Order: sequence, then C-alpha cells, then structure tokens
Amino acid sequence: MSTASPGLSALGQIAFTVSDVERATAFFRDQLGLPFLFAAPPGLAFFNCGGVRLMVTKPQGAGAVGANSILYFKVADIDATYTALQARGVVFERPPALVARLPDHELWLAAFHDPEGNILELMSEKR
Repeated sequence: MSTASPGLSALGQIAFTVSDVERATAFFRDQLGLPFLFAAPPGLAFFNCGGVRLMVTKPQGAGAVGANSILYFKVADIDATYTALQARGVVFERPPALVARLPDHELWLAAFHDPEGNILELMSEKR
C-alpha cells in the first residue's frame, strides 16, 4: 500500500439540498449576495463561494432536505456581515458569539437558516 498523498487538498464543489431550487437561488443570490454562476437542468443552481462552487439541488437518492451538513461562510468582519445580512432580511438563530480561544486567534460563529431550514453559519477567525 502506498503512503503517498493522493493529492486531495481543497473542496471544488459542495452539494446542498433544498426542496425549492428557485426559492433557494433567490436566498443565496439576493439575501446572502453570493455570486450566481449558472443554472443547469434538472433544477440545479451554482454559486461561487470564494473559489468553491456551491451546487443547490433537490435531494438525490436517499438525501433529505434540512438534514445536511452545515455550511460555514468565512468572513473577515463577522459583526459587519451579521448587520448587513440582517438588513437583507436574514433571520439569525444566534448573533455572533465567541466559541473558542485558540493560541493565535478567536473563533466566532453566528447561525442562521435558509428557507428550507438548513443551518448556515458565519465564521470569523479574529486575531
């Protein structure tokens, strides 16, 4: 068995399941302000998340809406981003909060939901 790395280092795309792709597209594009890349059949929408492509889709196979992993959006200023998203109608489950003090920075998170009930978080590493 080889011990050499297979070369995996970065995510290229994340699939995120929703029941209504059009509604989710409006949320990610208009409320969160993510750059919309393109739509593709059947019912897919793609966004640029800082070089990682986000694919919004209906559940495939055994997937279930709202039972996804959490998407963490890295932001430089969590307080300013929180305020800007609230102004766009995003309702937060909790405001920015310190979750960990690490040797070289503090980790801050703020949780909210998309229209499908999926959990999303703002993430900031304050130095």
